[in-house]
Amino acid sequence: MASYRELLAQRALLEKQIEEARQAEVSDAIAQARKLIAEHGLTAADLGFKVAGASAAPAKAKVAVAVKYRGPNGESWSGRGKAPNWLTSLESDGRYRDEFLV
Repeated sequence: MASYRELLAQRALLEKQIEEARQAEVSDAIAQARKLIAEHGLTAADLGFKVAGASAAPAKAKVAVAVKYRGPNGESWSGRGKAPNWLTSLESDGRYRDEFLV
């Protein structure tokens, strides 16, 4: 039976061989990929990679929505989404939403 030190030496030799085989296979894969890319004239975008500095779609600039309703104390609402509390409380007091149109 092999001693502990001999087994460690065998393991170190195997790890070295594994890393060398891995490096050789990676080099071959890279060479093959480069060959195919050159043959077909592919770009990084064609392969689905993100290109540094370029975004997939330009972001839309957010535009402020104009005020549609203004309350008696200077409150404002664009008319989008849920009505604000100041407007709903005024409506519950019998006022009409059209009174506050800008």
